[in-house]
Amino acid sequence: MSQLRGVFFVVLTLVLPIALGGCPAAIVGGLAAAGGAGYAANQERGVSGSFDDVAIKTNIQNAWLQANPNMQRDFTVTVYQGRVLLTGATPNPELKAQAKQVASQIPGVRVVYDEIEVGPTEGTWQSVKDTWISSQIRSNLVFTGDVRSVNYTIDAVNGSVYLIGSARSQAELDSATTSARYVPGVKRVVSYVDIRPGAPPGSEPAQTTPPAAEGPGAEPAGAAPTTPVQVQKL
Repeated sequence: MSQLRGVFFVVLTLVLPIALGGCPAAIVGGLAAAGGAGYAANQERGVSGSFDDVAIKTNIQNAWLQANPNMQRDFTVTVYQGRVLLTGATPNPELKAQAKQVASQIPGVRVVYDEIEVGPTEGTWQSVKDTWISSQIRSNLVFTGDVRSVNYTIDAVNGSVYLIGSARSQAELDSATTSARYVPGVKRVVSYVDIRPGAPPGSEPAQTTPPAAEGPGAEPAGAAPTTPVQVQKL
């Protein structure tokens, strides 16, 4: 049964871009960009920092599994340089609070950003749409010349997009969030991206307009996106 569910999920993931007017190649490109040792080596945090974050993520997931398996099932944890982002949904506010408490006790955790929503858990179709959104944003960032895409981690829940990572300048971060706002289905963009200090004056890259996305709700070519951006104070 679990194998059938896995096949069903893969089929939906491949079909969704067509349903939204996109193409499966965008997903393949987005996922491929996230793999390999070279990917970690090119990040600002480096290979050692990536391994540390993977260890923190694994320890949080194991702690969740021991405390309450529903946390492992309903929540997602993303770690960047010891900064932990929690996303997902649950109708139980106590479970949300417990998930944050458990995560904050893991060694190496610097801060926990709790974006878990209190409400119905995400259905299969919405989960597939969120996967497509994340992959489309990843693909857009890869092809945006003034954005170092390897320094950004993307998560999408119920159409809300969460960015965490490191930007070389405010201009780069603005370009990344603008690129995310153009993707169909995105309701809001929440940024937990840290701007790396010490960028020399005048080093900000020029803004570029991301390629126009296709699908229901896509903005007309050249139009400014209306999706709100929430920049969180770090």
